[in-house]
Amino acid sequence: MNDDAPDSADDIDRIMEVMTGAFAPEYGEAWNRRQVSDSLLLTGTGYCLIGAEGSFDPDLAEPVAGFALTRSIFDEEELLLFAVLPQYRGKGLGAALLTEVIARARLRGIRRLFLEMRRNNPAGKLYTGFGFRTVGIRAGYYRTASGVRLDALSQELYIADN
Repeated sequence: MNDDAPDSADDIDRIMEVMTGAFAPEYGEAWNRRQVSDSLLLTGTGYCLIGAEGSFDPDLAEPVAGFALTRSIFDEEELLLFAVLPQYRGKGLGAALLTEVIARARLRGIRRLFLEMRRNNPAGKLYTGFGFRTVGIRAGYYRTASGVRLDALSQELYIADN
């Protein structure tokens, strides 16, 4: 996880490419460039990129397939954004990226990982497979472009070693 602001705009550009291609516009979940760059200025916020070939934090020659953006405080971390481009889905890259996020968090002493997602998010299968469990529901939190309201599921995963 890169816990510092990027040295150049290259990584933000790569994050934005994935953001644009991975998030369906109808749900309004994608962040804009300013939101991403501003979040990376905050202490405890970091990101991880996964390349098309499965490498982490790939060099500029390898296309980026996905990213995770996290924020931590004390021994807890929140998965703010997690995305894999549609053309790379179903190849294990999402699971590899989530495994890496968890491993890096564990190394930093993180004990619990949180996320929030809309109820019908297909990534829910991935999160459930890793042991995330729903700990709260925000009824009608998300609104689609057509005005339909969808619940947000707050989930957590204990990652501390026993």
